[in-house]
Amino acid sequence: MLVGVPKEIKNHEYRVGLTPPSVHELVAHGHKVMVQHNAGADIGLSDDQYLAAGATIVETAKEIFARAEMIVKVKEPQPVECAMLREGQILYTYLHLAPDPEQTAALVKSGAICIAYETITGPGGGLPLLAPMSEVAGRMAIQAGASHLEKSKGGMGLLLGGVPGVAAGHIVIIGAGVVGTNALQMAVGTGARVTVLDKNIDRLRQLDLVYGNRISTLFSNAHAIEEAVLSADLVIGGVLVPGAAAPKLVTRSMISRMKKGAVVVDVAIDQGGCFETSHPTTHAEPTFVVDGVVHYCVANMPGAVARTSTFALNNATIGHAVALADKGWRKALADDAHLRNGLNVCQGKVTYAAVAKDLGYDYVSAESMLG
Repeated sequence: MLVGVPKEIKNHEYRVGLTPPSVHELVAHGHKVMVQHNAGADIGLSDDQYLAAGATIVETAKEIFARAEMIVKVKEPQPVECAMLREGQILYTYLHLAPDPEQTAALVKSGAICIAYETITGPGGGLPLLAPMSEVAGRMAIQAGASHLEKSKGGMGLLLGGVPGVAAGHIVIIGAGVVGTNALQMAVGTGARVTVLDKNIDRLRQLDLVYGNRISTLFSNAHAIEEAVLSADLVIGGVLVPGAAAPKLVTRSMISRMKKGAVVVDVAIDQGGCFETSHPTTHAEPTFVVDGVVHYCVANMPGAVARTSTFALNNATIGHAVALADKGWRKALADDAHLRNGLNVCQGKVTYAAVAKDLGYDYVSAESMLG
């Protein structure tokens, strides 16, 4: 199979779909890989390294989309990229379709086979291709929040850990999944007071066993969220419904009654966000203010630490990329139910139930598309 890797074009997105070691793996399986000139240059992956791994370097994304049988990316295709997709071409990347009707419509129109990293499941449960970026984003959320609590960045001028004689700040983490757990690890290290909310009592029990009296755990319901948010200096939103739009757990009313200069970091923004006041931002302009509360809603947070993120992501994605290239998409999806769960759009049909429900499409099962 001929595999193509275009340079990412989303704002301040420096990750790349395949690293040189991943290219080497595909080439070792008998496949050909085209990489766009300087696709990985911003994170120290030179064209020479890709050439040494067996890739061919081409100048433009247009050539890659025109020739490749499978496109491997990181972020969802931008409108100009969607327009270049071909019928029958495989697109293997993050998609996050539920809150993005425009992208969904473009992918349906393209006739491409669109496989989303974020809905591929794992043998032990969970979402193994989403997990590494959730780990990065969860850890980054605390440092982003701490930075924007500084007065010069619009915050209240608070040091999360306090100093002797001055109370520490209060961090509230909504969701104790991968994002929340990684945020928690960083939050405890700041010396702040930390509260974690989740609906899974067993998960809260596990966290309590690990962290003891260094954190408070609360069962997540509307009342508990409201009380915690109103007392918080920094709120991290890390909830996820796989493939579906994130639930709006923090309302506009709650935001209006928060402390002025408090910060919210919406890590769920890729799926629409869990704060009612959220909308996506970029690394170039990461924040906006609503009712005196600073909102950090960057939709590709791990792109800020692009080298770490790229290698972590490739560790998770390369196995399925090889399977798709070795077998073709029909056999690869037929052989692996977990990979099959990644099929979101196929030949003009929406094949992921949550996306179809949220955006009003008829749902067509992935199995029915395999022939």
